[in-house]
Amino acid sequence: MELDLLHAVSANLLSPAILFFALGVVAAVVKTDLKFPEALYVTLTIYLLTALGFKGGVAINEAGVRTVVMPALAAILLGALIPLWIYPLLRFLGKLRPVDSAAIAAHYGSVSAVTFITATNYLKGIQVPYESYSTAFLAVMESPAIIVGVLLGKLTSDGKNSLFSSSLKNVLHEAVLGRSVFLLVGALIVGALCGKPGMEKVEPFFVTPFQGVLALFLLEMGLVAGQRLGDLRKAGPFLVCFGILLPLIHGFLGVFLGKLVGLSLGGTTLMGVLAASASYIAAPAAIRLSLPEANPALYLTSSLAITFPFNITIGIPIYYAMARTLIN
Repeated sequence: MELDLLHAVSANLLSPAILFFALGVVAAVVKTDLKFPEALYVTLTIYLLTALGFKGGVAINEAGVRTVVMPALAAILLGALIPLWIYPLLRFLGKLRPVDSAAIAAHYGSVSAVTFITATNYLKGIQVPYESYSTAFLAVMESPAIIVGVLLGKLTSDGKNSLFSSSLKNVLHEAVLGRSVFLLVGALIVGALCGKPGMEKVEPFFVTPFQGVLALFLLEMGLVAGQRLGDLRKAGPFLVCFGILLPLIHGFLGVFLGKLVGLSLGGTTLMGVLAASASYIAAPAAIRLSLPEANPALYLTSSLAITFPFNITIGIPIYYAMARTLIN
């Protein structure tokens, strides 16, 4: 088992996407002038989310809605519950402020689309099939944790914010209709309506260039993560340990849930990956809008500079090993 895991980690580290991420980190550390235009970053994000959602919708069309309902409901429940036990852990063990605890909890209950995509690439690389409608789990897990985290932040504030303030209404709008959620869900619906005939028409655009676009996006993510390495000192040992240990615990919970609802080895692995991931696109936008007093150095560093690199390099093979142990 140990040799298999080491081989899996090694294979993952040597994949083009991960190597481009590492290249971005190195570029930031040595302070090159490499920088992505904001418009290009947005374009890459839109492409990845749309392609991911569309392919998932086509898969739902082929599998049938009844097949997807139970796993999707389980994913929603898990995403909504994760912030509820993360918050007291951060608040009382980590000694963080209520608003910071709520902000970080929202990030870790929500999910990372790029971590999910990297996991699907990993499974393809080791030739492990998975339910192609798994994108639906990604779509439905994005918002619940953000909403729960914001509610926790409002409920535990010192009275400066009303639970029914315009800020909360805005964040609910952002959590449900923000760019990432809207694109994922919208493309999912389009794909479900079009089915396989629709995929055949757009396959040269949404399938063939996908790996190259992902490599560019991870190069940008490497730059961002590398620029935040200095924030690890501010985060402190507790948050560094939290950013590694909590994904492992959540990964096991996701794997267990995946097995419980009858997913395959690959699908169970992806459920574990989603549970273990932390949002760095949708959640930061919503938190910045609704809980502006929360410290970005804490929630961005923990999710982007600690958990994200851990997951895409070492975590994914570990969650696969968990799934294989539990299922076999």
